[in-house]
Amino acid sequence: MLTIHKLTKALGGRTLLREAELSINWGERVALVGPNGAGKSTLFRMILDEDGPDEGTIERDEYSITGYLPQESGEPTDETIIEIAMGITPEMIGILRTMREHEKTGDLGHPDYAKAQDQFNHLNGYQNEPKAKKILSGLGFKVADFHRPAREYSGGWVMRAHLSRLLVMEPDLLMLDEPTNHLDLISLLWLQRYLLNYSGAILMISHDRDFMDAIVESVVEIDPDAAQLISYAGNYSSFLEQREKRYELQVQAYRNQAKEIEGHQDFIDRFRQVGSKAAQVQSRIKFLEKLARVDKPRTPRKPFKFSFPQPPRSNQKVVDLQKVGQSYGDKRIYQNLDLTIERGDRIVLVGPNGAGKTTLLKILAGHIPIDAGKLELGYATKIGYYSQHRSEALHEDNTVLEEVMGCCPTLRDEEARSILGSFLFRRADVEKRCGILSGGEKSRLNLVKFLVDPPNLLLMDEPTTHLDILSIDSLVAALKNYQGTLVFISHDVHFIRTLAETTLHINNGVVTRYTGGYDYFIEKSGLNDDRSSVTA
Repeated sequence: MLTIHKLTKALGGRTLLREAELSINWGERVALVGPNGAGKSTLFRMILDEDGPDEGTIERDEYSITGYLPQESGEPTDETIIEIAMGITPEMIGILRTMREHEKTGDLGHPDYAKAQDQFNHLNGYQNEPKAKKILSGLGFKVADFHRPAREYSGGWVMRAHLSRLLVMEPDLLMLDEPTNHLDLISLLWLQRYLLNYSGAILMISHDRDFMDAIVESVVEIDPDAAQLISYAGNYSSFLEQREKRYELQVQAYRNQAKEIEGHQDFIDRFRQVGSKAAQVQSRIKFLEKLARVDKPRTPRKPFKFSFPQPPRSNQKVVDLQKVGQSYGDKRIYQNLDLTIERGDRIVLVGPNGAGKTTLLKILAGHIPIDAGKLELGYATKIGYYSQHRSEALHEDNTVLEEVMGCCPTLRDEEARSILGSFLFRRADVEKRCGILSGGEKSRLNLVKFLVDPPNLLLMDEPTTHLDILSIDSLVAALKNYQGTLVFISHDVHFIRTLAETTLHINNGVVTRYTGGYDYFIEKSGLNDDRSSVTA
């Protein structure tokens, strides 16, 4: 289906790929991995003919259809959600509107209505429409959303509509760039089940290890040191094991050759001036000159582990909500909500988007006043709120390094640089002024500030956004050692499974508590059953 042969590509003076080889067969499921900047998105652009290789070829089966979901969509338009999902052309939009006009007036016998029906059927509309509605529902849209224009929705919801379009289209090669970024946990699990039964080939970039483990059958790593594509059979966890073994073999090969070279050089140095050994010395010199040297392998990047100050101890009861009511306009989110959070709790909030997860975090953080009821904080409760959409105020004139150092006077310069490096701030980045950071950089910087000066009640909304897999692992390691109380929202199953000990499932204003780990919650809630069993 897709063959890459001797592909070479340089960008910004750096060689990303050098005579790289790759083939993807019909129905194969492949994850493309590598550190940020390794060239994953560049390779995607070349496969899509949006960029070209410097050398080499990319060949596709002439009958195959490729579909692509980027990380971000363009500006939303007047197209409705269902029109996006059906991949409707301007021609079909006109046909649909003609049909709807006659359906509204009840004039179904009009010749224009019959003509529009025939045209709609010819364009597979009657097949695509029910399929699109089913997929949209699976990804969290309600029936009332289908005919609303996309411009009324956030970028994340528009991306879901575009993902629906690709699934309706069923391309032979489905290319997905971070497909889980804009999904809540329920929609993510629905998509995971859907892709397990997908008939086409899948090539994905993802930072969600559990998602990859569930779906992919092989992993292709972009090795930035060798500028090569290295293929591994199996899922992501298998890839990690195989890569470690490969590294160990490379180290052994490097050591064996170094020992061999040392032996030959020692012989040359000892007998260089001995006439009877001249032929042997020359033979060994020529051997070393022609020998293809094994490069010293670079240790695979691993999660960074560090010790940070533990928070002051809080009372047993950290926060208590009593009969809390909360509304946004005419929409009631909570009514008579009772919730107690105790010291040491590790709670994940799950539920469909719009159910009120972020609202509950903001109530706990004191960022929005409650309409009714009572909120009581325990004595000595110190709250830290990490928001997905609103970065904590930073000192714009500070450098990144100064901002972190100012949070914790006992933190050493090299420790701060190492922690920042694990969260994607490279050497030059730590000297950037906070005022010029991107939204993602500000979010990551605030995350580091929480870790070096943690509160005893940590509230986190999608903390893994903007992080690569190893940075997520670094965050997980830090939070596993955190001795305070943690309440968070996440759609990253690995993150949830590793940290959560209690799950609050929020749906239609009802908060159901499951005291147990992620797998216990999945089993008891029926979340892996049909979506209709857990959402309205």
